[in-house]
Amino acid sequence: MADVILFHSALGLRPAVLDLAERLRAAGHTVHVPDLYAETDGPGGAGTAAPVVTDDTQKAAELVESVGREELLRRAARAAAPHSERRPVYAGLSLGASLAQTVALGDSRARGLLLLHGTADLPEDASAPDLPAQLHIADPDPFEPHDWQTAWYLGMRRAGVDLEVFRYPGAGHLYTDPDLPDHDAEATERTLTIALDFLAELDAAGE
Repeated sequence: MADVILFHSALGLRPAVLDLAERLRAAGHTVHVPDLYAETDGPGGAGTAAPVVTDDTQKAAELVESVGREELLRRAARAAAPHSERRPVYAGLSLGASLAQTVALGDSRARGLLLLHGTADLPEDASAPDLPAQLHIADPDPFEPHDWQTAWYLGMRRAGVDLEVFRYPGAGHLYTDPDLPDHDAEATERTLTIALDFLAELDAAGE
């Protein structure tokens, strides 16, 4: 089955992220969930404290600033490196999606890209021929305006990415987290159904 590396949002390694990982594991996939704030592979590692999490966007912004976006990207790349030989699927939520996109486009062995709630800028010379990718996003999303999404989509297609976009009208930004006001149960289930089908197709194609 697929080997998935799942990056958390700026809110940290919240229970919803771990629950998502378990849903993917229940379908037979291997899922790695690095804690980019603690720089460990999931909670409860030797000598690690409880994950740093928040439900406050201002505190999340402060966490990101305290570590630095470039350092978070370096940590994401370090977390992914031991799994690259197994041709992983990169996945992430919001900020984690932006990290997943950047790391995946830099890894020629990436099998796929699953973006929830977020995207990242990409250079003009980005190239990932035929990389299967999905974006699942609220419509509208205050952090991903339509003009930005259009430019991003064109850039990804120019890079050769085989991209599908799924929009969820009326959902909040982080709609897959049941403990946040953004939550939309119907959109969450639809997202998971489509994402699991995506992973199953990638697994079948890789056989």
